[in-house]
Amino acid sequence: MAESSGGQEKTEEPTDKKIRDAREKGNVARSRELTTTVMMLSSSVGLLMFGPMIVSGLGNVMRNSFAIKRAHVFDTTYMMDTFLDSVSQMLVALAPFALLLVISAIAGAIALSGWNFSVKAIAVKPSKLNPMSGMKRIFGPQGLMELGKALAKFFVISTIGVVVLYMTSNPVLGLGLEPVKKAIAHSGELIFWGFMAVSASLIVVAAVDVPFQLWNHKRQLKMTKQEVKNENKDTDGSPELKGRIRRTQMDMAMRRMMESVPEADVIITNPSHFSVAIKYDQENMRAPILVAKGADLIAFEIRNVAKEAGVPIMTSPALARAVFFTTEIDDEIPEGLYLAVARVLAYVFHLRQQFSTGKPGDHEMGDLPIPDEMQFDASGKRDV
Repeated sequence: MAESSGGQEKTEEPTDKKIRDAREKGNVARSRELTTTVMMLSSSVGLLMFGPMIVSGLGNVMRNSFAIKRAHVFDTTYMMDTFLDSVSQMLVALAPFALLLVISAIAGAIALSGWNFSVKAIAVKPSKLNPMSGMKRIFGPQGLMELGKALAKFFVISTIGVVVLYMTSNPVLGLGLEPVKKAIAHSGELIFWGFMAVSASLIVVAAVDVPFQLWNHKRQLKMTKQEVKNENKDTDGSPELKGRIRRTQMDMAMRRMMESVPEADVIITNPSHFSVAIKYDQENMRAPILVAKGADLIAFEIRNVAKEAGVPIMTSPALARAVFFTTEIDDEIPEGLYLAVARVLAYVFHLRQQFSTGKPGDHEMGDLPIPDEMQFDASGKRDV
């Protein structure tokens, strides 16, 4: 198990910030073996596709370079003109093949972790010039892994090379008996398939190296529990500060809720455990809404504020529990409670017709129609 400089084990998965910081420094999962394999296979395909054009261009260059006419022998500009012409012909012949190699090199490099350009990765670091650090990298676990991969590549490529030479020994020996042009074409074909076989053998090395690089990169980014705590503290603030912020937010929400209680039309209570404040404006509201609710001490405070503001308080335990457990503040009352709430509001509006202001105090309500699925006990469980 990896350990930090402080001796703590790195057991925690890297956070998103840790991964982002690593990418900014150029620390991403890369596999040189995958890049090499992609380039070798691309080269094989490129030789198959562009080989005739390259051979043709090379033949033209050789003919123009070695077939000198007598009239050109004393021409002082002929050599430079021929040289420039030969260079341009080779560039044209090799350009598609070179472009394919560039694309394959980029594709192999970004296959694991995507495109990532970091200025910090190419910056000069004194630690990289330290001989002791270099010795640690050479003889450390990473160096041993690179040595193992080099030996594995040597073994695999050597084995495939010997097999290819053994299988093509007879055709190779027979090239001397063929006409020149046919022998050249046949030798090119043998070289191509031999090169393709050796390139394909690198797939075995890449198949082992890619999972290792992904695992090793993730292992290097792992964090200790203390590092995770410190990062959370830096990004989100200390737990004490977050706790104070939450308490402040709750206090502000409580004050806003209590300020809404005097605007309510009725308070429905349990009568001691729950209190809910309901408001209904026939002209502007589609259904009654819940403006405040609370249990125990908060329920007691809602009733006190309601009494001071002259808001009627109705006692209906089942309806108070139903509204409390099914409705959030500023939400409409569920359709299943429309009839029960309508009866309470009708009674309250009847009181207002008899008194210039609502009549404070507690009022008992009889049985109200509450659906079975909205029957709750004091703990919030279905009371069916």
